[in-house]
Amino acid sequence: MTRRFWFPKHYADVVQRLRVPCGFVMAAALVLFAAPARWSIWVGLPVAVSGLFLRAWAAGHLAKNERLATSGPYGYVRNPLYIGTLLAAAGCVIAARQPWLAVLFGAVFTLVYLPAIELEEQHLRRLFPEYDGYAANVPMLRARGPSFGGEGRFRWALYMRNQEYQAFLGLVITWLFLAWRAGEFDGLLNRIRPGG
Repeated sequence: MTRRFWFPKHYADVVQRLRVPCGFVMAAALVLFAAPARWSIWVGLPVAVSGLFLRAWAAGHLAKNERLATSGPYGYVRNPLYIGTLLAAAGCVIAARQPWLAVLFGAVFTLVYLPAIELEEQHLRRLFPEYDGYAANVPMLRARGPSFGGEGRFRWALYMRNQEYQAFLGLVITWLFLAWRAGEFDGLLNRIRPGG
């Protein structure tokens, strides 16, 4: 099955290598320019946690390059890890209270992550002959369904092998930083200081 792509392959090959550096740039922008308030921390938290939960659920069903993932969230959408990343980033942007960070994160997702998704899907089409049938029934990014009846259950071993705990640790560190920046720890620090 031939499919038309949004981005030229040469462009996608180049930006695929920029995913990690772009992640560091976005993290640095968040650290440098975040202006969180207590209310924004608590509004953004459930959005970020839902993204982290989706990523964890997907990682527990993903045996990379061994079998096509069609169970769990992969029965609803083909790219739950990327959607989880987008939700986690949206939660951080809400907490940071900087609208231009939403523009930056949206641009990176569109110009870097979407081409990476297309490259990954090309790879999966070559690796798994059944991928075309799966892709015909399950949307790329807009969840619906369940659209596909994949067999399998969540496995902690896959979660660990996919090193998804790193996303959890990253979000915890980000949230502690944002909470500190918002003054959430001021009362605690005053109580533990000598004479406080």
